Amino acid sequence: MTIKAINVRNQFKGVIKEILQGDVVSEIDVQTASGIVTSVITTRSVRDLELKVGSEVIAFVKSTEVSIAKL
Repeated sequence: MTIKAINVRNQFKGVIKEILQGDVVSEIDVQTASGIVTSVITTRSVRDLELKVGSEVIAFVKSTEVSIAKL
């Protein structure tokens, strides 16, 4: 699946400012033009996406979650 295949209205392009990594889940702070968006995702996803402070990402916001995709 590509980013273009995801149909989400609220998308915020940004840069990862902080990662608080836990054993199972991690908290990701993304600096966007609208402010900081925080997402809680699995630590496995952080590793699989090779997310690091400074990575450019898009935060996809739904009413119940914030998803991250690396650019």
